Amino acid sequence: MPKADIKRALQVAIVGHTNTGKTSLLRTLTRNKHFGEVSAAPSTTRHVEAASLGLGRDTVLELYDTPGLEDAIALLETIDAQADSARADGPARINAFLQSRPASQRFEQEAKVLRQMLQCDAACYVIDARDPVLAKHRDELAILNSCGIPLLPLLNFVSAPQAQENAWRDALARLGLHVVVSFDTVAPERDGERVFYAKLATLLDARGTVLEKLSSSHEQDSLSRRNAGVELLAQLFIDVASYRAQVQSSESGNIDKKDLAQFNRVVREREQACVDGLLNLYRFTREDVEASNLPFSEGRWQNDLFDPETLTAMGINLGGGAAAGAAAGLGVDMMLGGASLGAGAAIGALLGGGAQTLRRYGRRIGQSLLGSLTGSRYLRIDDTVLQVLVTRQLVLLQALEGRGHAAIEQIRLGDTALAALWEEGLSRYLLEIREHPAWSSMSQSQSWDGERQAMLERIAAKLQELLKRESATRGAKQR
Repeated sequence: MPKADIKRALQVAIVGHTNTGKTSLLRTLTRNKHFGEVSAAPSTTRHVEAASLGLGRDTVLELYDTPGLEDAIALLETIDAQADSARADGPARINAFLQSRPASQRFEQEAKVLRQMLQCDAACYVIDARDPVLAKHRDELAILNSCGIPLLPLLNFVSAPQAQENAWRDALARLGLHVVVSFDTVAPERDGERVFYAKLATLLDARGTVLEKLSSSHEQDSLSRRNAGVELLAQLFIDVASYRAQVQSSESGNIDKKDLAQFNRVVREREQACVDGLLNLYRFTREDVEASNLPFSEGRWQNDLFDPETLTAMGINLGGGAAAGAAAGLGVDMMLGGASLGAGAAIGALLGGGAQTLRRYGRRIGQSLLGSLTGSRYLRIDDTVLQVLVTRQLVLLQALEGRGHAAIEQIRLGDTALAALWEEGLSRYLLEIREHPAWSSMSQSQSWDGERQAMLERIAAKLQELLKRESATRGAKQR
């Protein structure tokens, strides 16, 4: 067993029956979806693999992924038969077994687990809570307890409908294991990691301080990621809402389809940059997202932001001018720049989409304005399309926050828009942002100032408020 040296890294073995999620736990704790190999097939892990966690430049925790225990009943019988003395303590019995022939032959994989445990300060016994409590599990626990180090049972997949958490807690208590942690490696609770380290700390006494510091550091990292993700969304909102492209129109007032296509391409690329930024921030890749309404195709969002079916899929209520504009394939407001700067500025302040203008100001006045002005025009994104753009990024952010790095299934986003995002939150800032086209990073004449930064902070604060509200609502439903 390792010496009680509090200066070296704490060593913890991750053990358990085959295919219970040991490697998945390591992926989630290290936020490394490439650690080890995860598969539905049994006995995927054949060797001991190590992962380390640190504070600053110092490694403070070493985690060891071990092969699965497969035949605990026969193994326990063999260990009993190999014991030097009936009075030998647990570690002595394990050492006697490790020096025997079966440890290098029939029970080679199990021997790897036990050797690693004897070198560690503690072990975490991962349990698939969907499984019934069987005799083999009791024998596994008897064997692992014989190693003479603290053992923390971890109930995995507790969110599954068929999970038998209460039965497992009762069985563990009968074996003297009263400190138990529930931790879903695929969809961990927001405070799941903190609870895991806190429970482990109760078993390690002097080393508990290190775990508390590590937990606090990870919580701060999580908060920093959320703040950075929210800022990415706020930047996207300002960039796209303030962006406008100057184009030429014909005498009949038509916009060249190439100009429209170019405008839409720029907006799509800006959205894609936000998607990539969020995935990178949370250490995921494009392959992790296959949302039913937002699938990737060749590395890009397959559903076109400017397709009216996308708006419907996101639960956006289309009506009046917005619906007409989207159905026409425009997806943008047209700000008319007339014969003079004064006329262009005045009309630009009045007009949204052409169809919206007819509804708000009357068909006769709207047609007069649209028909009398030709020349330079500005394209900007339609309010409804902007709502879809920001909403689906916020939904993606929420999905990434609740996803463990052990998840194999791709992220599938819901098809309901967060109404509060628009109706109570961001729409109030839209008019002011529209008045500052230089605030957009997509503009050639971009110019950022203190007002833009202040706006960015207000939007970020509103997004944080909405995220907290959504988290609280989900938590209440789960309870």
